[in-house]
Amino acid sequence: MTASGENVIHQLSEDLRTGVFPPGAWLKQVDLQQRYGVNRAQVRKALETLAGRRVVRYEQNRGYSVHPADNEETDHVLAIRLAIETGFCEAIVKGATSEDVHRLHHFARSFNDMVRRGAYDQLYEMNLRFHRALLVCAGNAAMVNLVDELRLRTSPAPASQWRNLARIERSAAEHIAMAEALEQRDAERLLRLIRVHIEQKPDPAV
Repeated sequence: MTASGENVIHQLSEDLRTGVFPPGAWLKQVDLQQRYGVNRAQVRKALETLAGRRVVRYEQNRGYSVHPADNEETDHVLAIRLAIETGFCEAIVKGATSEDVHRLHHFARSFNDMVRRGAYDQLYEMNLRFHRALLVCAGNAAMVNLVDELRLRTSPAPASQWRNLARIERSAAEHIAMAEALEQRDAERLLRLIRVHIEQKPDPAV
């Protein structure tokens, strides 16, 4: 695939990840051509690739669309993420450098500052940065990429998780607590925090 084709896949994936195209939306090729400045063949190839990865849905004689909101599918994907991310806690703690810890603290503080300032349009990208930086510490690129793809199978956080300010503030507190657990090399606490963060069950210790 050409560099332009790969760029379309990346740009469309990011737009899906950040909720530019909501669940159930039809992805019209002419609109995507204009948005990404590429030709029809490149858009079609990108859509075929993402459909093959189950990132988007293809219906014969109708075209491509974003997967509709599906609570059961979301629950299944979150269960997979939970198993993967908690299963790598020991590796994350073992592999994290002082620079990694500093980066996690920076992302956690930035997310918290955005909440305080009401910069909600920037939260999702910072959330992705935090979680990706955390998983990268494990030193397993395949796992990080797999979790990235799993995230595409569910609605983005603004639509599916951050339904009110209290939930957003709790996410910010959990990020800070996870960074602290990593700094303390406390794999057990990190595992518990990741679990409550994904399951969205309050942890009185946060």
